[in-house]
Amino acid sequence: MTGTFHSGGSAPRTEKNAGERGGAPARPTGKSGGGGPWRPFARGGAAGSREIHHLGLVAALVLLAVVGLVTEPGNFATSGNVVGILALAATIGVITVGQTFVIIGGGIDLSVGSVMALASVWATTVATQSYGPVVMALCAVLVGTGAGVVTGLLISYGRLVPFIATLAMLVAARGLAQRMSDRRTQLVRPENDAIEALSTTKVLGLPLVVYIFAAVAAAGWLLLNRTTFGRRTFAVGGNPEAARLAGIDVRRHTLKLYALSGFCCGIAALIIMARTTTGSSTHGDLYELDAIAAVIIGGTLLTGGRGTVAGSILGVLVFTLITNLFILNGLQTSDQLIAKGAIIVIAVLLQRRGLRSPT
Repeated sequence: MTGTFHSGGSAPRTEKNAGERGGAPARPTGKSGGGGPWRPFARGGAAGSREIHHLGLVAALVLLAVVGLVTEPGNFATSGNVVGILALAATIGVITVGQTFVIIGGGIDLSVGSVMALASVWATTVATQSYGPVVMALCAVLVGTGAGVVTGLLISYGRLVPFIATLAMLVAARGLAQRMSDRRTQLVRPENDAIEALSTTKVLGLPLVVYIFAAVAAAGWLLLNRTTFGRRTFAVGGNPEAARLAGIDVRRHTLKLYALSGFCCGIAALIIMARTTTGSSTHGDLYELDAIAAVIIGGTLLTGGRGTVAGSILGVLVFTLITNLFILNGLQTSDQLIAKGAIIVIAVLLQRRGLRSPT
């Protein structure tokens, strides 16, 4: 790195005391004075490019809605179907918020579906249910967060590659869920119907799980765009070495990112327990692929350093709407997977083309 942090006898400005003064992290000087490797950190990419990408996703949603109105006019536009789309998006959407932070931070989490399944199974055991719905919800969140912490420790301090560490957690969490449940579906007891009420109770026509999703998305947006934690996430994902030299504890921050992803998995487990009134080791199958696909479609770079929560949420809605259209038109699940795979490839190719374009 050719940039320097200070000249003369002045003390170097670190990210820590920059954050204390409310400013952005220190930026090493690049060759052309453009901020060097820190250029993409502060805002996650050019604002104009983000807005254009978001408008493209909105246009895709409109196009899919038109397809639904043309192919299934009697079923697509009903209030029940719209509520169903939002409720379906809630589970994967909460997971996607956590996945967005991890990928922007330069990592990836393949274990989110399995961790969600483990949290749902642990929260619906006979022992846990005997303490009531509040303890069940708390258990789901703590189990998810704990799994995220373990993964983060393996990556940050165990020096494991994120792909390997999260793949190991994917297998281990799914296996533990199967062992705890004996491969059986665990029902939420009637006395704990407050869990189910999250899905059946409606406010302004929408179930409470949709508002939980909205709250997590809003909190994620604020955390990424309005806090030091968010600026550090962009820094760590864009250039870990520059972030370290600026005073950021990269390993500790990476641990926090995976803990946050696990926390979101715990909330998603609570949502799926409310929607299905069950805890099962089969919950969340391939959710990791759906979450990663939504993040990519939303414009987040797989290499890290750039992305938005809003784009990821739009990506979730696009994929959920596609799934809904396939179901309404009686198409097979295999066709859905083929379509999703094609969309992911196209999105990555467009990302690479955009990175090659001059700015």
